[in-house]
Amino acid sequence: MPPTSSNLQIGGLTPLTSTDYPGCLAAVVFCQGCPWRCGYCHNPHLIPRSGESALNWPGVMDFLRRRRGLLDAVVFSGGEPTLQDELPAAIEEASSLGFKIGLHTGGTYPARLGAVLPLLSWVGMDIKAEFADYDRVTGTPASGEKARASAQMLLDSGVAHEFRTTVHPLFHTRESLLRLAEELRGMDARHYVLQEFRPQGCADEAVAAYPAQELLDDALCDRIGAMFDTFSVRRA
Repeated sequence: MPPTSSNLQIGGLTPLTSTDYPGCLAAVVFCQGCPWRCGYCHNPHLIPRSGESALNWPGVMDFLRRRRGLLDAVVFSGGEPTLQDELPAAIEEASSLGFKIGLHTGGTYPARLGAVLPLLSWVGMDIKAEFADYDRVTGTPASGEKARASAQMLLDSGVAHEFRTTVHPLFHTRESLLRLAEELRGMDARHYVLQEFRPQGCADEAVAAYPAQELLDDALCDRIGAMFDTFSVRRA
């Protein structure tokens, strides 16, 4: 039997946000589990395949039914939502209520991303670093190859999206960020966001306590911004 949405492992729910799906009021469903171990992760409690949340998908659907007419969209975030076999069925159920569907992903599983792309209205994809340097950020071999394949698949799909990179001086320099932007532009990416690292929730004390260092100066942001149709910086 194919997987059913009722077994979707949920680590949390944000009932209302205006920042997780551009231009929409959305609820965010945080899916449990992620195979990558990024040092600056601010949701480390979502990394294990099972968590302590009492939420379940039928309960989330009950909540969403009550929010029809008040919310525009539902965003599946994580963790890494595409880790779970039950994701496509859950997306279809949420969509049947009339919501737009967004996805936050690291591009961990290209084939699984490809399977759900036709069901999505918008995707926010995290780009960790230059693809050749991914393993140092994720702690996972060959992660850059998978992320690049997912990014290209997203670009080819025509689904509305943004690429975004969380910047930390342990993993990035001005030069590496510029090279990354050039790599994305070479793939015909048009929408890009740089995000300053926020220590809240980060479980790696060395990463969280690293001295503040201003990487995103005006000169660098101007150079990177000129490569894309839309570009912004999200400050911590």
